[in-house]
Amino acid sequence: MRITVKLIGPLIYEAGFSEKVITLPGSATAGALVARVKIDKKRPTIITRNGKAVELNDTLEDGDRVVISHIYSGG
Repeated sequence: MRITVKLIGPLIYEAGFSEKVITLPGSATAGALVARVKIDKKRPTIITRNGKAVELNDTLEDGDRVVISHIYSGG
């Protein structure tokens, strides 16, 4: 399955890309996708699939667009 991954902020520099298509085996989860992207796992992130927040154990579907960002606060 092909998933479009977009990274936000400093994650771009950690992983070396801002957006790309990643191919995953059959039934992959958001956690499996995050494991394929080379980012620091110590800092909390938020993951969205097609505009809605997902958990690491949520299953992805072919053609999904996943955005990964650090969690920010303030205003």
